[in-house]
Amino acid sequence: MEQQDKEHWPATHSNNTKSTNKKEENNTFDRLLIFTDGGARGNPGPAATAFILLTEQNHILNQKSHYIGTHTNNQAEYYALIAGLETAAALKPNEVVCHTDSELMAKQLKGEFVVNNPILKQLWRRVKELEQQFKKVSYVNVPRTHSRIQEADRLVNLALDKEKDH
Repeated sequence: MEQQDKEHWPATHSNNTKSTNKKEENNTFDRLLIFTDGGARGNPGPAATAFILLTEQNHILNQKSHYIGTHTNNQAEYYALIAGLETAAALKPNEVVCHTDSELMAKQLKGEFVVNNPILKQLWRRVKELEQQFKKVSYVNVPRTHSRIQEADRLVNLALDKEKDH
């Protein structure tokens, strides 16, 4: 990432953090699962992100939500994924499977849709940089009704509500 790009990342405030850095029996992770959600109240408007990082056995390794200021919903979706990928990269798994309810983001990252918006293009580039930390990255579009997406959505709303109360 270019130096000038770093200045454009939103300031974050962490909420609802659960972190256990337990490794699997062989002290390494082969595959991790990431469930992400981002949301904005207004488009653009106050926005927040959340991710849940799990082992293949569904053990939660980390979950975080962040208030990120004024952004669009699509930007918030990307910021959530970036936070999840950055956290996963620190654990050095071979593979990550990213689950999102954002069909647009999933299809952009799989190369099925072109990214035209300049801000989303910058965020897309950051995700592509993070992909280099893993041997394999895949993107799965899941329905909003998925239990892990609903939990991430709950964390997004908690972060937005907490910020609103300040």
